[in-house]
This record gives sequence, structure tokens and C-alpha cells, in this order.
Amino acid sequence: MASEQQYIDLYEQARQMVFDHAPEAMNAVRDQAFEDFKAQGFPSKRVERYKYTDLQKLFAPDYGVNINRLEIPVDPYEAFHCDVPNLSTSLYFVVNDAFYHKVQPQVHLPEGVIVGSLRDNPGFIAKYYARLAKTSEDAVTALNTMLAQDGLLVYVPKNVKVDRAIQVINILKATPQNAQRQVPDLMVNRRVLIVLEEGAEIKMLFCDHAADDKNFLATQVIEAYVGDNASLDLYCLEETHAKNVRVSNVYIDQQANSRVNHNVITLHNGTTRNKLDLTFSGEGAECACYGCVIADKQQHVDNNTLIVHKVPHCTSNELYKYVLDDQAVGAFAGRVLVEHGAQKTTSQMTNQNLTATREAHMFTQPMLEIYADDVKCAHGSTVGQLNDAALFYMRQRGISLDEAKLLLQNAFINEVIDHMQLEPLRDRLHYLVEKRFRGELNKCEGCKLCK
Repeated sequence: MASEQQYIDLYEQARQMVFDHAPEAMNAVRDQAFEDFKAQGFPSKRVERYKYTDLQKLFAPDYGVNINRLEIPVDPYEAFHCDVPNLSTSLYFVVNDAFYHKVQPQVHLPEGVIVGSLRDNPGFIAKYYARLAKTSEDAVTALNTMLAQDGLLVYVPKNVKVDRAIQVINILKATPQNAQRQVPDLMVNRRVLIVLEEGAEIKMLFCDHAADDKNFLATQVIEAYVGDNASLDLYCLEETHAKNVRVSNVYIDQQANSRVNHNVITLHNGTTRNKLDLTFSGEGAECACYGCVIADKQQHVDNNTLIVHKVPHCTSNELYKYVLDDQAVGAFAGRVLVEHGAQKTTSQMTNQNLTATREAHMFTQPMLEIYADDVKCAHGSTVGQLNDAALFYMRQRGISLDEAKLLLQNAFINEVIDHMQLEPLRDRLHYLVEKRFRGELNKCEGCKLCK
């Protein structure tokens, strides 16, 4: 049986239950998403954008899905120990795929700013939901749209600047209230909608953590609308465990003179597949996309990006760096598309990678597709091992081999971290990265990784 058949059967059998526990505006696009998912099925590795990750295999296990919205008790402050000190964020929680209402930060947001549940804001769903994330073009997006029942809304009105960063902790937890039997492995479908009106500014930090020692499959779809002269800093930090599968699709639309800073940091995981689709819809916009990956054992991290320059005078910059150890597998596929008429485009794409063992594998595929003649575009990638001459130099001065490797790996990966705009987050990541390389990274309660 193909992997998608179990999800088709699930939807057909439980459709009414899905509808009963979701807002009408999300249900309005659900059936079309189901038809799109049935028509596509999960892509095979023969599909260009999915050639490095076997989605059919990832979605084949029989995961439980909390369609009936059973309460899953969690004390977020007990489950979450990996906070960023001195960052002074407004702290919110999403448990699996639902906004957590029971704990709210005691911080007053600027007038008109919304950070809350999609369920509580149906007007925004009707206007923006599933407009960027087209279900006809991606099977994972279609699956997420047909099963998601709630999500997170972030809205910043015109010319409002949110000075205090918004930190959202995504906690994966499988044990429901008064569970009388063995809890199955869990699939969650998380949805995020970000809307920035003209001149709005916000910084957001998403942190993924697992509070149970279970197999999790998390699909995530983020849609971000960035208006004229608006500014969005979006940081996504993953610190889960080896039993976690994360498939995330991010869709960003930028209007004139807007700025986006998108950062993906993978410090601990099982299998991760991140897709970023960013479109310049207004002139003078710019984006900076950075990725930092540290993987070992049998971990797998695949980042796939598409940046579309539809209009003139836009600037994009990408820098992704990987350090792979043991039998880890990494992949980066980036494509910059410059459409007809998008003159004066400036674009730079760089992917640099270190493999610490001969068993680690890195796949890299930077691509430029240009249909305009007045542009400045470049791309490059490297895959190599630690510099033997540098190691020898350091060992001659009394530094152990392990310490020398750690120093070189740190120096390599820190170039990405140093681009981040939140200084306390930079400092914290420098600390976490060093602990990660030393095998000492503290983990959330229940993940078993540091016991």
C-alpha cells in the first residue's frame, strides 16, 4: 500500500470529526486540499525538489493523529528548559499543533498586535489562509491543510514596531489526559500565519522541543505576508531528538522595500526536511537566508530553497553551512529564479560543508535560472574535511586532536551565527553549538539524550 493511502482513508472516515473541531474558515479549503493530496500522492525521490529525502518512507508508519482534540496535559515551563537568558522575549507555547491558552506572557503588546490562535481569529483565516501555500503544488502542504485544525496567528498592523521579540516554543507531547492504554506514536500538523502590514516590524524565534520519548512526525506550514517597508526576522531553532521527523514548508511573500531575515538552525534532530519558498512581489525588497546544521550519528537534514525574483531591484543572499559527523546525511538544494523583467537583481548563494568522517555524506545543488540580462548573480558550494595543516599546527602547540577539531568546527559554523541580529540569541547559540560539538547539549525533559 502506498504511504498516502492511510491518510486518504483517515480523512474519508473521520472527515466530520475533523470539521467539528476546526473553525469554518479552515474547513473552507479542506476538501480541495484533500483532492489535491489524492491527485499528487507523496513525491518520490525522482521529483527534483525531493530527491534527497524519501517522503514516502517517512510517512509510511502508522502514526496516531489527535483529531478528536483530546487534552494533552503539559506544564510548558516544566517541559521547556532550553530558554534563552537575557533575550527578554514574550514567551508563547504551541503544544503539538494548538496554541496554548493557559499560560500567557505578562507583557503588553502594542495596540492592534495579535499573537494567538487561528481558531479565535476567523477573519484573518478567510483573507490570508492557504493563499501562499498552494495545495495543488505540494503534497505535504496539501496534507497539512486537510488535517490541521488550529494554529498560530501573528498580526502586526500598519507602522507598528514590536520591540520585544516573540518567542514561540513548539512542544511535542504524546500522552493525553487519563491515558488508559499505551500511547501511540504521534503525528501533528502545525500551522502558522504571519501578517505584517505596511511598515510593521517584528522579530520571531520558533524553538522546537520534544517532551516525550516517542516517535513524532510533525508537518509544519508557515505563511508570511510582509507588506511594503515591513521587516520580519524569523528564527527557527530545532532541538528535538533522534525519534523526531520534521517536515516544514515556509512560504514568504515580500512587497516593495520590505526586509526579511530568515534563519534555520538544526542542533539536534532525527530527520528534518525544510523547504523555503520566498517571492519578491514588490521592488526594492531584500532577504537574507541563513542555515546552520550540526548532525551526527544517523541524523538527516535536508534544506531546499527557492527564491523568485519577479520584479526589478531586489536583493537576496543565502548562506548555509553544515558540519556532519559519523553517518549523518546532509543536503542543500537552492534555486534562484530571476523572471523576465526582473532587472537590477542582486543575488548570492553560498553553501559550505564539512564532513568529519568518510561515512558522512553531503549533497549540494546550487542553481541559478535567469531570464533577465542586467543582473548580478553568483553561487558556489564546497564540501571538504578539516584542514590537516591547521590541525597539525594546533597539535604542535599542545592542543589535543579532539580540542583542535572542536575549535575548527566552531570557527566554521560561527560565521552563520554571527549574521543573526539578536545579540543575546547569538551569544546563546555560540554556547549551545560548543556544547553540541562536545556532546554535552542539555535537552528537554523526557528526550533521554543527556541521561
